[in-house]
Amino acid sequence: MPAESQSPTTHTFKAEVKQLLHILAHSLYRERDIFLRELISNASDALTRMQFEILTNRDVLDPDAELAIHIETPETTGDEPKKLVIKDSGIGMTRDELEQNLGTIAQSGAREFISRIGSGQLDPGDMIGQFGVGFYSVFMIADEVRVVSRSYHRDAAPVAWISDGGDQYRIEPADKTDRGTEIHITLKPDAAEFAQAWKLRQVIKKHSAFVRFPIYIGAERANQQTSLWRKNPSEVSTEDYINFYKQLTLDFEEPLATIHFSSDAPVNVRALLFIPAHREKNILSTRREPGLLLYSHNVLIQEYSTELLPKWLSFIDGVVDSEDLPLNVSRETVQNNTIMRGLAKTIRGRVLREFKNISENDTAKYEKFWDEYGRAFREAIATDLEAQEQVLPLLRYVSSGSDGKLVSLDEYIKQMPEGQQDIYYVLGDDLKSVANSPHLDPFRARDLQVLYWVDPLDALLAPQMNEYQGKKFRNVDDAELDLPESKPEEKSDAETETPEYDFNVLLSRVTTILGDRVVDVRASKVLQDSPVRLVSPQNDPERERGRLSRYFDKNYQVPKKIIELNRSHPLIHDLAQKLRDDPNSELVDLTIEQLYDSALVQEGLHPNPAEMLPRIQKLMTLAVSNK
Repeated sequence: MPAESQSPTTHTFKAEVKQLLHILAHSLYRERDIFLRELISNASDALTRMQFEILTNRDVLDPDAELAIHIETPETTGDEPKKLVIKDSGIGMTRDELEQNLGTIAQSGAREFISRIGSGQLDPGDMIGQFGVGFYSVFMIADEVRVVSRSYHRDAAPVAWISDGGDQYRIEPADKTDRGTEIHITLKPDAAEFAQAWKLRQVIKKHSAFVRFPIYIGAERANQQTSLWRKNPSEVSTEDYINFYKQLTLDFEEPLATIHFSSDAPVNVRALLFIPAHREKNILSTRREPGLLLYSHNVLIQEYSTELLPKWLSFIDGVVDSEDLPLNVSRETVQNNTIMRGLAKTIRGRVLREFKNISENDTAKYEKFWDEYGRAFREAIATDLEAQEQVLPLLRYVSSGSDGKLVSLDEYIKQMPEGQQDIYYVLGDDLKSVANSPHLDPFRARDLQVLYWVDPLDALLAPQMNEYQGKKFRNVDDAELDLPESKPEEKSDAETETPEYDFNVLLSRVTTILGDRVVDVRASKVLQDSPVRLVSPQNDPERERGRLSRYFDKNYQVPKKIIELNRSHPLIHDLAQKLRDDPNSELVDLTIEQLYDSALVQEGLHPNPAEMLPRIQKLMTLAVSNK
């Protein structure tokens, strides 16, 4: 290495980092011991990177060195400040990397951290890790920090970075024969407790007990826990699971469910998986990418393995360990490995079995799970042909007969009256709109239950949802639905049927007003409580796609439907009578337009409901003036 690059140099911190150092050094925090958590996390990251490197490259400095973290408390005398040293045998840093990582890398993160601290939006003790400023937390307890590092490259020279938390830092040559990074901390007088082994053990137990690499204080290991996934589930407490999950993800909420199992056939596998309480990652999450930690013989092979679970299950966190995978397996080999395919099949089956178990034995937990992850199952049906048979029993919907509660397809079929052959569903934008859908009139009259499909993905899935348990799925807007006869009901005087001639004249007027916006105008055979409804022509290829295009297509056009009129409804009766008495009535034409637009809104097909407002105002004006 050139002599110039080995000479000591002094640098000034960027403005944001200077301000950050001042805040960390002079502000009061709920927990100063987070500095140790951050430094151990950084050391663990360096060891992980080294572990990956060694899998495919043995031409490194100290290839057989134990991947570990060592914490030392050098002896001091008299009034000499207490010292603390944290060492790792990780990837190490070159001079350029040291300057970049500790001098400038946190500029943007520091700026946002400072801004949010000043606005009181976060607790730095909890939130410091997300901004890439974790290393600087050491200045909460340090008068001076000396970082000595040597890269894993055999010809790399050791180098030191020194700062007292002021405006400047210094980089100079150093003496270090082994690979990795050492952080030499001169403690502030009021932070002397961090030079005591009991305090360090206390902090490690609280924050870093499940770091995947050994942590030694002196000659003794401080994180003694055996890998939880290699223990028998009966030997692991709920608290252990929760602590491990929080350590893995930095999620402060407990997981919704834990899946811990082992198997030797058809492949050897030990797995510890978690379903987070929320699908969206916690803002602090250390695992931003999807994928499971993949180990072989308790050695990390991949940090984000996406081959073990399908994409729609990517919300699951955890660890998978298999002794059937060779230790020197490369990432490319993993992706094309028959053992991996066996692992994936086993894990997928076990996860789905756990979903089924929760659904059958803990209704409250499953409803919470469904609210959070229901869309994942819809994604499964849309994207994973193999999943449909396993996923259909896990689906949950509100129905016209469930009083707002979720029902499964099995429960729906169990409650079907004798003679019902199909599973009926209604599509819409939300529960309130579908609950008032005119399509439900004939089903209420026959005491038939209808499932409410109100997620936008439901419209996409409808063509793929062919049948379940021998029962076909049927959209209630089907113009050719064949329903059993309903019980005849006595009609009140107010339900006088519109005379046939007047009704036919009204049908003709509706046809004229709506024109080619509809396929047909006809009398309804099933409506009871609603004046009109829109139904789909038989074998309409745009039936569900038309609904979806309203969300995604800028050139959306309202799909053409059949409009049915309820001859017995008072509104239709009065409208026909008004047309008979005044063939040129503006009120009749406006009402026809409004009935059509209202039906579109109920179907979730109207492109812009606000367009109706002028017409509604005109209708009110005519109604008040009795014209």
